Amino acid sequence: MIELKNISKSYGAVHAVRKVDLSVPPGSIYGIIGKSGAGKSTLLRVMSLLEAPDGGEVYYRQERVDILTGKALLERRRKMGMIFQNFNLLSSRDAAGNIAYPLEIGGLHKKQIEKRVDELLEMVNITDKRHARLRELSGGQKQRVAIARALAVNPEVLFCDEATSALDPQTTRSILTLIRELHDSLKITVVLITHQMSVIQSVCSEVAVLDEGIIAEEGVVDAVFKAPKTEAAKELIYA
Repeated sequence: MIELKNISKSYGAVHAVRKVDLSVPPGSIYGIIGKSGAGKSTLLRVMSLLEAPDGGEVYYRQERVDILTGKALLERRRKMGMIFQNFNLLSSRDAAGNIAYPLEIGGLHKKQIEKRVDELLEMVNITDKRHARLRELSGGQKQRVAIARALAVNPEVLFCDEATSALDPQTTRSILTLIRELHDSLKITVVLITHQMSVIQSVCSEVAVLDEGIIAEEGVVDAVFKAPKTEAAKELIYA
């Protein structure tokens, strides 16, 4: 689904990502884990085409995409959904309005938008919150709105950037269960960035451990958990 070849990204003297090779299988829930400052969010921004790498190549289904510009780049980005730790919702809109936003940008007719919003509210189990303002929603409900918005345009891949870090343990479990259910029902590829090994263990099939901008270790989650080979992985697992 996604392949990174020799990816590097720097900000001045800071080498955030260094010569990363990574393959995300189609239909997987792939975890990328590392401590704060390891380069996780930078790598995600390159994978999701929000930033161009300084070096290397990004491929989607064997098509090179890091060199896309203009309309072609926008079309590719529309095939990706993104959810964040801080939700990134519009305070001026209610739950339904936030979910409708990407559909409005896509030029859908009002009736089509209303039908799709209804489907998405049901999909994330918050049909009763359709007209709720953000101040009336809990953190978990806000994240469900954000997930619905990310799925509005039927993306091929869903990126999750520390999507549960601001949530309590019980809400975290419910959101992870929802992500797993959506993955199974929609057959969507999920890339999940986190610093929490419990999150990786709960939902991911494969994991890459990022340490100071490089891939320290990668493999099937169970194998990495049972026998971590690097100090970076051991620190995260046994912390």
